[in-house]
Amino acid sequence: MDRSQKADAVAALNSTFAESGVVVVTRNLGLTVAQSTDLRAKMRDAGATIKVAKNRLAKLALKDTDYEAIGDLLTGPTALASSTDPVAAAKAAVEFAKTNDKLEIVGGAMGTLVLDEAGVRALASMPSLDELRGKLVGLINAPATKIAQVVTAPAAKLARVFGAYSTKEAA
Repeated sequence: MDRSQKADAVAALNSTFAESGVVVVTRNLGLTVAQSTDLRAKMRDAGATIKVAKNRLAKLALKDTDYEAIGDLLTGPTALASSTDPVAAAKAAVEFAKTNDKLEIVGGAMGTLVLDEAGVRALASMPSLDELRGKLVGLINAPATKIAQVVTAPAAKLARVFGAYSTKEAA
């Protein structure tokens, strides 16, 4: 890599860090190409990205961002998973690490909050932003349907009573 390519790589990483809601640092301990491709596909499906970058360039890109504190985690063969959703990258990385022992979760950060491995795993166990939105919509809709049921229930009971009287008088 020449100097201009390195500058471009640092700028791209810096913009990624600026747009991310969470960054997860993973250690790659000999993933095959097929496993790496599978990891990238799972990250993409979750709405996250994973990048393998030189630690020196990544540390340069971390300067003047909220994630500057994770520079200490960048030792050895690392990869950086990031997503705008605060849970997506952590969830995808932890799920892949459960099935593949060659990917190790080192830590990460959510804004200025630095997370260790346990923190990343705890973050991954939380529901995603879309799941939370679905739950909120369900909670908002539930009272409306219950109110509609309560309002229509007395009318239905009256209709049944009138129907019973009419069949009684007809008999």
